[in-house]
Amino acid sequence: MLKDFSPQAAFMGLLVAFVGFASSFAVVLQGLKGVGATDYEAASGLMALSVAMGICGIVLSVWTKLPVSVAWSTPGAALMATAGIPLGGFSAAVGAFLVCAAFIVLAGLIRPFGRAVAAIPAPIANAMLAGVILNLCFAPFKAVAFDAALGLPILVVWAVVAAFKRLYAVPAALVAFVVVLVFGVDLPQGAMASWAASLAPPVEFVMPVFTLPALVSIALPLFIVTMASQNIPGIAILKVNKYEPNPGPMFAVTGLFSALSAPFGGHAVNLAAITAAMCAGEDAHADPGRRYWAAIIAGIGYVLLGLAAGAVTGFVSLAPPILIQSVAGLALISAFSGSSVAAFQAPETREAAAVTFLVTASGISILGISGAFWGLIAGVAMLGLVKLARARG
Repeated sequence: MLKDFSPQAAFMGLLVAFVGFASSFAVVLQGLKGVGATDYEAASGLMALSVAMGICGIVLSVWTKLPVSVAWSTPGAALMATAGIPLGGFSAAVGAFLVCAAFIVLAGLIRPFGRAVAAIPAPIANAMLAGVILNLCFAPFKAVAFDAALGLPILVVWAVVAAFKRLYAVPAALVAFVVVLVFGVDLPQGAMASWAASLAPPVEFVMPVFTLPALVSIALPLFIVTMASQNIPGIAILKVNKYEPNPGPMFAVTGLFSALSAPFGGHAVNLAAITAAMCAGEDAHADPGRRYWAAIIAGIGYVLLGLAAGAVTGFVSLAPPILIQSVAGLALISAFSGSSVAAFQAPETREAAAVTFLVTASGISILGISGAFWGLIAGVAMLGLVKLARARG
């Protein structure tokens, strides 16, 4: 195995770890806090996810000799940011994380279960994702309205870099956030001393509680968006690059690592899509058989970044919340545009997709269950009605 190592793959792996962590950790923090996590519990969740996805990526890449990049569920975190705190608090959310992990394992091990997930109409799944993401995508512009001197530099840097190299746009916005925080925010006395105390890796065990509203409003939508927006595209990326992965065992392993991270606040890890393309492409190495080292090095990088999650979270907490929300929103604009196009592309499913999107984006909560679930139900019902009407017409 060591003979396959190359500096080129190692460099790409380090780049993948940085881009993967920096481009979406803000979304993860907002998601965990959205379902009731304290700052320390959110830091613990960020640490658990980063370490879990790093080790999972290493295990899968060594096992299969394929460049299997693993990530946390960014769409899932966006879902949680708008789901609301469930009855039972963050403990109930952790119970939902464990159920979601079990669903992912079942999808990998039981073929009919996996086929049932794949049978969910893509326009409906994409419309639900777009509705979930919408409100967080408003944050960059709300930040400008909150304080133009603080919010505008982050937005401008993101826009300029995105125009030339979209991959680096969110990391560049994160750098702008740091500069704004250091030079533009009046820090309270003792803030840096408090930050220094957070350098130790945060570990917080959360006893799970299982409640029906949390299972329906968090576990089920989290499972659907993780499978539809991350795991299935992750397999597709590998196939596009001429690899032949066996999806079932890979899904099951990501579900297992999701379960291991859940009691410490992690919501879900899954096969990556964007960073998978970086690991599996020619930039990682000319020889496809040696590119798996990029995923291994990325996994090591994720573990190291995860151990610094306390310092990252402590630093971010020094800024007004709207600023880090703006970075999270910028990280989701690409996902919003992609899911919106996919949702409304086919005329025959457009009405159902619109209903799903609008119900989800409305943020309604009925019986303690968030709008993402009701959007899914409403969209599927509308799609069924349209098909029935056309069949009779």
